[in-house]
Amino acid sequence: MSTPLDYTIVNSYWEKAESSILGPYVMDGFGFPASAGHFRFRGESRIVQKLVRQAHVDRASNVLDLGSGVGHWAEYFAQKFDKIVAVETSTSLYKTLVQRCSAYDNITPILGDVLSFEPEDHFSLIFLGGLLMYLNEGDVIALLQKLKSFLNPGGFILCRESTVRNGTVTLEGDYQAVYRSVPTYHSLFKTCGLSVTQTCLNKPYVLMQMGCEAIQVWKENVPENFQCLPFIGRMVYWGLRLGNPWITHLPSTMGMAFPELTNHFFLVEPSRETSPNP
Repeated sequence: MSTPLDYTIVNSYWEKAESSILGPYVMDGFGFPASAGHFRFRGESRIVQKLVRQAHVDRASNVLDLGSGVGHWAEYFAQKFDKIVAVETSTSLYKTLVQRCSAYDNITPILGDVLSFEPEDHFSLIFLGGLLMYLNEGDVIALLQKLKSFLNPGGFILCRESTVRNGTVTLEGDYQAVYRSVPTYHSLFKTCGLSVTQTCLNKPYVLMQMGCEAIQVWKENVPENFQCLPFIGRMVYWGLRLGNPWITHLPSTMGMAFPELTNHFFLVEPSRETSPNP
């Protein structure tokens, strides 16, 4: 059994996280320009658009964005759906969320614990954009089972989670997270009475993660005074951009399990025998 996360440490990390687009993506500290985060978000938003279209989520729908961070996804959904409820636990990220969403009358930002939050509405789409990886297994199951009851008939939960190829890996230290494999997530969803409709590899994440892991090796082997991260980060970023998409296929053709971390979108719905009744 993996070591459980210490939520005090998890929350402390996010209270100190940079409120730029790189901070919530855990891409800061590698010398990347902000455009790297925006590039990844644009790529991810195209995946979300495709999945939501396949799920036939009506434009006149309520959307719950749980663990909203600085609000990029809340802003994205506000341009496509009628009402957005955006919940964030970190007070520092919440301030940026409020500022970003102030121009949208259809976003309700809420500062609160995502585990204890009790919605007043029902939703056609509940989005978890990298939340389950910061929860212990018991809380993942409890949260997903609770969220099912707040789905409209025909509603979906869309999760975006960092993954490993096999089993479960728990990071300890100042940054704590649980990286689960795709089969592990599928098993968790089944335990919660959820059926997986779509599983989609997050290719923009994989591309940028290749850069993060490569630069991390650079940082570990080059003295700090000679790392030149702003220069190296930009060079790596543009090299990945120019080499995309073929560069993402290079490791597998060479028999390499690189990058170590991947990321997947999971579109899930209540199993027929557990369909919600609002």
